[in-house]
Amino acid sequence: MTPTTATAENTAPDAAPSRLETALSGTVAELAENCDEWLPRVRLDPQGRWYERLHHDGDHEIWLISWLPGQSTGLHDHGGSRGAFAVALGTLEERDLGAARHLSPGGSRSFGADYVHEVRNVSDAPAISVHAYSPPLSTMNRYDLVGGRLVRLVTEEAGQW
Repeated sequence: MTPTTATAENTAPDAAPSRLETALSGTVAELAENCDEWLPRVRLDPQGRWYERLHHDGDHEIWLISWLPGQSTGLHDHGGSRGAFAVALGTLEERDLGAARHLSPGGSRSFGADYVHEVRNVSDAPAISVHAYSPPLSTMNRYDLVGGRLVRLVTEEAGQW
């Protein structure tokens, strides 16, 4: 695919979240806090982030992701889905087009349908996070930031991740 300049703007993550975003944020925060059921499933993969879908229905999906130091998503959106994620263990950095935020256990973020961000582990220890999206992800766009503008590099379809 030929890179294109993106025209979508970030939905301000610090603005008042929608009811859906609040519900997703509550879901991931509760799962991150109560890790007894899913912690034995976690794997650490030096080749890239490990992830597993914990739940999927027509309304939403929930993912568990582990991060070794230096692993990152790169700049991406969620193909029109709203979402939230919470850190269960370790520390992650979330960067959007305006700021970078460090999230420690219990820290969470929610975002709207047009939000572009990057999540990465900039610490020296592994991290684990829980993510929820509604509707379930069907596509994700990957971006580069060139001259202060987003350039879409590729669109990934569900099933590629």
